[in-house]
Amino acid sequence: MATTSRVKEILGWYESDNPGTKANLARFLNQGKLAGTGKLVILPVDQGFEHGPARSFAANPAAYDPHYHFQLAIDAGLSGYAAPLGMIEAGADTFAGQIPLILKMNSANSLAVQKDQAITASVEDALRLGCSAIGFTIYPSSDYAFEQFEEISELTREAKAAGLAVVVWSYPRGPELDKAGETAIDICAYAAHIAALLGAHIIKVKPPTEHLSLPAAKKVYEEQKIDVSTLPARIRHVVQSSFDGKRIVIFSGGEATTKENLLTTIRGLAEGGAFGSIIGRNTFQRPREEALALLDEIITIFKG
Repeated sequence: MATTSRVKEILGWYESDNPGTKANLARFLNQGKLAGTGKLVILPVDQGFEHGPARSFAANPAAYDPHYHFQLAIDAGLSGYAAPLGMIEAGADTFAGQIPLILKMNSANSLAVQKDQAITASVEDALRLGCSAIGFTIYPSSDYAFEQFEEISELTREAKAAGLAVVVWSYPRGPELDKAGETAIDICAYAAHIAALLGAHIIKVKPPTEHLSLPAAKKVYEEQKIDVSTLPARIRHVVQSSFDGKRIVIFSGGEATTKENLLTTIRGLAEGGAFGSIIGRNTFQRPREEALALLDEIITIFKG
């Protein structure tokens, strides 16, 4: 399809990037049912690493097969598919060129206690497998955060030089944050801004709550009367915090929930100006036809 004015506008925000990187960004923006709109819905399947196979796939046993996820993303008309090395290797040839791929470069697991992730793939792997982007998780507030910042900085330089896009999952967690703090609006906005400063093209954060975690930030939010009273207002603030909306910010679908709760969240994201969503368990843990119908509703909401 011809590149739309909206896609051209978004690509124009990435002023330092070479044509190869912009072409790979365009592949996401011109793929699937949201092609040309500037919106993205991406399927991530890294939960097997994070939570183990049974917790991830037993609810829908067909999802144990890596091919299932490639096909689900393609048939649903999604913008891209993200997974760790082994998952992408298991379908890279069968599905070559059919959907833009994000190679998830680092992973945690529930057998460990450190708020850290191990690098499990390389930029060379991403190129070998035909991926359009690398993906990387950072944990702002973790004791390992500075090491992660250095890791993603190095990988970002290498990826951009090779013409790949960079997607950063920015998930605050660590000893200074309680559970409520991990999704507090001031913390989520801070996490998105850090990812932008690290050079991410696409930033993934969790939908923020109204909670304010840092006393110094709370004072500013109150003095400046920053509206965080509704989900759309909070989404607008997170997007604003990402270079005044000049970086693509997408939001996770969160833990498994009811269809009604998920769609309520998606409507809030869309109303607040989110660039889209990256939804894993809430789709692939459902039966295939139910997942396809749900994804179609989500896409319809983002189309407006």
